[in-house]
Amino acid sequence: MSIDAMRVNRAAVLVAACVATCTGAEAQEFQLEDVPAAASVPIAQIKPRMIIFADQRNDKLADSSTGLIPFDDWARSRPLQRRFLSLFPSFVEPTLNQQVKLKLSVYQAEARFRLPRPAAALDLSRYANVAFLEQIDPAVKHRPITAGDAVPNKDEGVAHNRPPNRRWCEDAKAICVQSRYMFEGKIPAGIQLANKLREESKKPIPDFIEFQSEIMLVTQPQLAELPALTGLDSTVTSGLEQNIFWVNQVIQFGKLLAVLQQHPTEREAAIATVYIVIAVRNDVLTKQREYSKTPILRNLVPAQLLMGNSSFNSGDSLSAGLPKYARSRIKAIADVMERE
Repeated sequence: MSIDAMRVNRAAVLVAACVATCTGAEAQEFQLEDVPAAASVPIAQIKPRMIIFADQRNDKLADSSTGLIPFDDWARSRPLQRRFLSLFPSFVEPTLNQQVKLKLSVYQAEARFRLPRPAAALDLSRYANVAFLEQIDPAVKHRPITAGDAVPNKDEGVAHNRPPNRRWCEDAKAICVQSRYMFEGKIPAGIQLANKLREESKKPIPDFIEFQSEIMLVTQPQLAELPALTGLDSTVTSGLEQNIFWVNQVIQFGKLLAVLQQHPTEREAAIATVYIVIAVRNDVLTKQREYSKTPILRNLVPAQLLMGNSSFNSGDSLSAGLPKYARSRIKAIADVMERE
């Protein structure tokens, strides 16, 4: 064999080895493993690029017909979750027009994954921006807003979604956005049909979800208290939260909370725990059960759509239903954090 041929062969072997070892981890996607609760899995069992995922659909508190937990039951039986994962710690089901209490139900998902860097080397402040939101769900479009644009700050009809001690978006370190998601797949056609069958006096159902939210880092003293929520006795280096404080339909509020802690036994690794909570209005779930009596609209029953049990569900975003949406968002968050 000539010297040139030997060099070519050697280069080919090196390239093949690099493909196998250098890019294999990068090419491998995060894999989700469903468990009863994220905190129930020992940290040592969480391998690289594995996401431990749990939601409450099979929880003993969940309504068997919807898979959602009544807000009052959730708040009473899980005070730590209510404190950290409600829109704000003192949030209660609001009373409308000083007469009728608006009943809510909760969808909650939690996930945990390992990152190959010390927690102190990871900076969650780089994700408090619109670019991060676009990365984790490209189907949603965003634009910045100010405190003057925040609906609960100016509309007394939804002032119950405003914290008692401040207004949304006034903190200098907060990023606030108005976001819009156009329903995908068969849902817009179904909504169009439902609107044709509705009484003319009723407002048409929008074929989009529009919402406002505030994104900011978790600060002290709350930051130091987060191990009580995660159940992991390890230093919390940072936390990031997105509070969805106004939505145009179906949803009352939403919360995304990401917590970074140092791996308890590995100096060069961190553990991320991510929570997603969506509070849904019961009056929508109850009122529109009438769809189930109309064969052509049967697949538009809100509870079925929300939980991904309708043939109209599609894609990876909100049109997929909350369980698939939560999984997709958490995988996207893990991918971003792993890369950066």
